[in-house]
Formats: sequence, C-alpha cells, structure tokens
Amino acid sequence: MSIGSCCLKGFEWNGTPTGKEGRLEGANNDTYIAGDETTNAAVLLVADLFGWTFNNIRLLADHYAREAGVTVYAPDFFGGEVIPSELLVNEEFDKCDLPGFLQRNGREARENEIFAFAKALRAKYKKVGAIGFCYGGWAVYRLGAKEHQPPLVDCVTAGHPSLLIKKDIDEVAVPVSCLRSC
Repeated sequence: MSIGSCCLKGFEWNGTPTGKEGRLEGANNDTYIAGDETTNAAVLLVADLFGWTFNNIRLLADHYAREAGVTVYAPDFFGGEVIPSELLVNEEFDKCDLPGFLQRNGREARENEIFAFAKALRAKYKKVGAIGFCYGGWAVYRLGAKEHQPPLVDCVTAGHPSLLIKKDIDEVAVPVSCLRSC
C-alpha cells in the first residue's frame, strides 16, 4: 500500500499544545508527551510524514490524553527530519523529496527504533496502545505482530495506513481498528 493522494492535502489546526517535550527513560527519541505520566496506561502515537512537531499531532496527543486519561507519547522517528507543514497546507507536496525522505525514514531504517520505544513504554506502563497515521500505520501493525512475546502493545489503531503489506495484516495479534479515508 503506497502513500495515497489524500495524504497530499490537508490543513493545520489552530490551538496551542499543552504537553511538553522530553524523553522516555530507556528511549533516545525527542518526544512530545501529553497527559499525566503517572497513569498506568500509555499511547504511542506514530506520526505521519509531518512528524512529531506538527501542531495537529500535538493537539491530537493532548486530546487523547485528556479524553482517555492516558499518557500519550509522540516521538521523533525521523531523526529530526520532517516534511514542512506548509507543503500540506499550500498543497505543494511536489516540492518535497518524498522518495528520499522515505528511503531515509522507511520501514527498514526505523522499525527497530520504533520497537525499542514501545519496549520502553511496556516497561513503564501496564497497558500500552499504539495509533499511527499514514506513515505510522505500518508501524502500529508491526508493533501488534504475533512475533513479539510478550506483546509490545495491547491494541492498535491505524488511520489511512500507508506502506502496509499483506504480511503486516496477516500477522497482527492484537485488536485493531483501521480507518481508511483514501
């Protein structure tokens, strides 16, 4: 499954994020953290190509933390690189080196890092869920794969997942919610 044309249009929400930037113990990623870190449940939010600094991702993390009473972590899984949100808002995605970005940040480049982050969450929290949008869709399916014993996450949600392969779907072993908009 490739990146769909619906991923190339969008808007940026107004609002001021209320979380903080920090790092999860046992993980090396800069991370946006929303909610009270003393909860017994966490959500790993794997962002789309606009990354962990995109206002929409941070506002979603704040909302999820508030509504579900969990701690939400939105890590930088792109090594500091993000696609500027102006390209989305102005529908100028053609100005982006998407093939290069995906080569530097694709499945092979980032999977172990994403697994390590989920392991650090599992060590800290009793319950762990994962949600991924577009790029993050393949990642959350992989986090829920039956190869992980004990499971890295208890459930996953993917919104219009990209880069997903049949094996990801066949091997998921936790409850899944998949939202497809393209």
